[in-house]
Amino acid sequence: MFILLSVVLIGFASAEPCNLRSELINQDPRPAMPGEYVELVFQLTGVENYECGKVQFELVEGYPFSLDNGAKKKFEIVGGIFSSGFNSFLLAPYKVRVDKDALDGESEIEVSYYNDKIENFVTVSQKFNVSIEDVRTDFEISVKDYEYSTNTINFEILNTGEHDAEGLVVEIPKQENIDVKGSNKYIAGSLDANEDTSFSFEVIPKNGEIKLNIIYTDEINERRILEKSINFDSSYFWGRKKDEVVAKPISYYVAIGEFVLFVLIWLFSWLRRRRRRKNQLKYMKK
Repeated sequence: MFILLSVVLIGFASAEPCNLRSELINQDPRPAMPGEYVELVFQLTGVENYECGKVQFELVEGYPFSLDNGAKKKFEIVGGIFSSGFNSFLLAPYKVRVDKDALDGESEIEVSYYNDKIENFVTVSQKFNVSIEDVRTDFEISVKDYEYSTNTINFEILNTGEHDAEGLVVEIPKQENIDVKGSNKYIAGSLDANEDTSFSFEVIPKNGEIKLNIIYTDEINERRILEKSINFDSSYFWGRKKDEVVAKPISYYVAIGEFVLFVLIWLFSWLRRRRRRKNQLKYMKK
């Protein structure tokens, strides 16, 4: 009876047609970033059927998605082979590069699959939407001021992108054109889109290119770093009105002289009175 029941069940299973279904079950990160990688996991169900035979699943490359050279493109499984704890589906993970010029929004990625029990190997194609958004931002940085008396350089930074930046840090790396005295990092905190802030370092700069590293956290919590270069020209900070030493008028010095003379006369007079009082006290004691 057991053997007969097994034969009947196998017969029923064999009678069912191979019905493969695929779906995109995971995208990391979401949204994907232009110019970077996104990890996609597809799931193919229906492979538990003996009628499916050998099943092959493949990612179809097409703009804006591509695989690195040597990356695995195809996954295979033989339908109906199970053991204890075996899942009744095929998982196909891919690490896909997104083109740097990909537009924000939903972009289609295509997969194909077939089994060798179908006549002429009919391939089924299916497309899925992958969310893409460039959450990076950009910055414009410039020298706002330089004080030669204190060797203080003041920078101004503007968030020119469309996204906010968190944990913003500006760093001056070691280089020939600028010698930093003290800390070479400034923690600016958060800087929203189209907002600006300024900060200062004590430095001894030379004319020419100065490199700065801008480090920030984007909206998907990724830590990013940008290298910016600015040109320092000392001629812009010489001969300014606020730096000129203005000659004082003669009346200024006359007033100071009169004040000093008054203080001296008062002090001399006070000392005389004090000395006279001491002499009087000595005479009275005698």
